[in-house]
Amino acid sequence: MLPKEIIRKVRRIEITTKRLVNDVFSGEYHSIFKGRGMEFEEVREYQPGDDIRIIDWNVTARYGHPFVKRFTEERELTVVLLVDASSSGEFGTAQRMKGEIAAELCSVLAFSAIKNNDKVGMIIFTDKIEKYVPPKKGSSHVLRLIREVLYFKPEHQRTDINCALEFLGRIIKRRCVVFLVSDFLSSGFEKMLSIANKRHDVIAIKIVDPREIELPNVGFIELEDSETGEQILIDTKDPRVRKSFQDYAISQQGNLDMTFRSIDLDSIQILTDRSYVEPLMAFFKARAKRFR
Repeated sequence: MLPKEIIRKVRRIEITTKRLVNDVFSGEYHSIFKGRGMEFEEVREYQPGDDIRIIDWNVTARYGHPFVKRFTEERELTVVLLVDASSSGEFGTAQRMKGEIAAELCSVLAFSAIKNNDKVGMIIFTDKIEKYVPPKKGSSHVLRLIREVLYFKPEHQRTDINCALEFLGRIIKRRCVVFLVSDFLSSGFEKMLSIANKRHDVIAIKIVDPREIELPNVGFIELEDSETGEQILIDTKDPRVRKSFQDYAISQQGNLDMTFRSIDLDSIQILTDRSYVEPLMAFFKARAKRFR
């Protein structure tokens, strides 16, 4: 049985994200994630203004006057949340840690999916596959996903995005929408990411804490890599140290952005000290324009 504090936290996230979905995200979600194609439904008599390219010539010849084919969008999608559970997700200098932000983002995306009658699944990974939850529908299934991403205790600490993408390719055969939620503190995944994006509709969501970009001037501090345990002592009073740290972070982000652009992959950056609503909405609106 889950402890009461866990139940309360899951319930809070459910209430918050359901409200966001109902008020903000649901219509945008529907407009930018299309079904797998058009499915034939029936034929009907031709009406002035109908596109002549959809005339059914066999039925037209049989009855002596024109008929057209009607199609409906094969709307149902499968959404897969590919979630990084490595130890770096336990870092956070704002109100919440990166892992908690990831849980709320997954909740918003999952509730948006089921509101549109889509299936949602989840792959939790570190440098191995930690948990796979097959795609299903329903609110109770989404609540399970929230619990998993919030309170799952991974066996490993490091990150291997390549491993996660390889597993995705083996387990999900039909085209789906994939949200890759990570801080992308990994390397060597570019080729597999390109392959995955050709098979599926992949959206990268990078979660960043402000202190991973800019150090405060607080004197000597000891930094520890949460995935490797490596420690280093630095003097943040030295402006050269702070600038070097910031330059490196900006360079890494620039390289990642370049990778995404080179394989035509959409991405969203979420900062832990700001609301994730604005960047999500900006992404939805920008992508919706491409479908008009």
